[in-house]
Amino acid sequence: MADGGWRKTLWDPETREFIGRTRERWLKISVFYVIFYTFLSGILIGTIQVLLMTLSAYKPKYQDRIVPSGLSFLPHATNFDIIFKKDDPSSYEAYVESLKKFIEQYNDEKQTDDRKFEDCGAIPKSYTERGELDSNVGQRKSCRFSRSELQGCSGEIDTTFGFKEGKPCLIVKSNSLPDALKVTTFANLMPVFCTYKREEDKGKIGEIKYFGFAGRGGFPLQYYPYYGKMLHPNYLQPLVGVKFTNLTMNKELKVECRVYGGGYEKDSRHGVFYVHFTVKQ
Repeated sequence: MADGGWRKTLWDPETREFIGRTRERWLKISVFYVIFYTFLSGILIGTIQVLLMTLSAYKPKYQDRIVPSGLSFLPHATNFDIIFKKDDPSSYEAYVESLKKFIEQYNDEKQTDDRKFEDCGAIPKSYTERGELDSNVGQRKSCRFSRSELQGCSGEIDTTFGFKEGKPCLIVKSNSLPDALKVTTFANLMPVFCTYKREEDKGKIGEIKYFGFAGRGGFPLQYYPYYGKMLHPNYLQPLVGVKFTNLTMNKELKVECRVYGGGYEKDSRHGVFYVHFTVKQ
């Protein structure tokens, strides 16, 4: 590049070209690409809008692979291991705080608004439809559920939920049901039952007490279905308190808890959870 070198490549003052193109050519090519990409964007946006018109905001379009969420429990336990020393509050503080934070939403004073909550009876009732998802019913009311139903696991009398005495509580929850449970089962209740997981732990778990709706250790069907956060923003899932009153000390104990009823098979991985207790003394 003897005459001007790379500078002339960028800008040629004789032909008035910038990087090989005149101003008019740059204008034409810019207009072309603006129109081209605007057209592509329009196709993309239109395709997305058509797709959204075929989808419901409240339920998945294809539900053949949906399975019930099963059980979960509190307090949060890493690797499902609950390890603490009953004479050392710091060893179970995190468990207690986890339970306290969760159970606060079940305080009676937070369920007084009749526009958001309703009484669903004093005994278990059948599965209750509250309108189709795509109907004009709007937001559904949530059944009230008082933490006092959990009695010895409510945290109202014993604020350590039994951990101080080496008799820890679990709070068990389930926010969905398999289709088969939408009919009467166990007198409109899904009972929860816990037992040893390993044969070697037989006789070491001790007595287990269950607390829940109307004094029953299970999930009443009238609390279902759950319609999702948009239609059921104040939903309170029913709870079951499980209190282990006589765990063998200084041993790792593996416990299995299941919910029973049609739709949950005995050997299914759904409707079950495992937890490991080690209470040190």
